[in-house]
Order: sequence, then C-alpha cells, then structure tokens
Amino acid sequence: MNLYLNFAAYLGLGLLLLTAGVGLFVLATPKIKEFELIGKRNITAALSLGGKMLGLAIVLGAAAEYSVSLLDMAIWGSIGIFTQIIVFFVAEVVTVRYSLQKAIEEDNRSVGVILFSLSLAVGWIVAKSLSY
Repeated sequence: MNLYLNFAAYLGLGLLLLTAGVGLFVLATPKIKEFELIGKRNITAALSLGGKMLGLAIVLGAAAEYSVSLLDMAIWGSIGIFTQIIVFFVAEVVTVRYSLQKAIEEDNRSVGVILFSLSLAVGWIVAKSLSY
C-alpha cells in the first residue's frame, strides 16, 4: 500500500509543480500571450510553451527520481522552475537585437524551434545536475 501512496504523492506533487511552473512562466512574461496565440494557431507560441513544459517535466522527473522526500522534490523542482524562467530572460537579453516577444507574435518558427530546444537543453542540464 505504501508504494501506491508514494506514487500518488509524487505524481500529484509533480503535476502541481508543473502547473505552478507554467503559471509562473505566464505571470513572468505577461507581454507574451502564448495561450491566446496558440488559440490563433500560432506554431511558434506552441513550440515555445511546449518546450517550457517539457523542460520543466524533465527537471521535475529528475527531482522525483533523485529526491529523498516530497519536501526534497518540492525544493529541487522549484529550483528547476526558477532556473528555466531565468534562462528565458537571459535568452531575451542575449538576443538584444531581436525581440523574442515579437518573434513569437509574428510566428517566426525558427525562433520557436530555438526556444523549444533551449528549454529542453536547460531542463536536461538542470535534471542531470540534481543527481547525487
């Protein structure tokens, strides 16, 4: 029975953290209306948001795998969420000649692929950094 309760607890916390992470991304980037743009069939917005979700899921999966408790998972999952958000802002600064917000709104798919890939790469690196 304990096995099933642990599974449910870690799954529940993982889904909660994923939802919170996506919510924090939306709050941290209020000028980019990704859900609205996705509703208008904007592929770049879907790639950007999808990459963020997958990057977060990779980190949260590693946090669940390597954590010694739910609190440990929550701490490392939160660190991963904030790391992903910080990297997005760093990418905006690094691409000073080009506005990511504008590229997403204009459905510049090459930028969407780069943002998707960046989110996955950072998620992978953060996830591997969580191992003991």
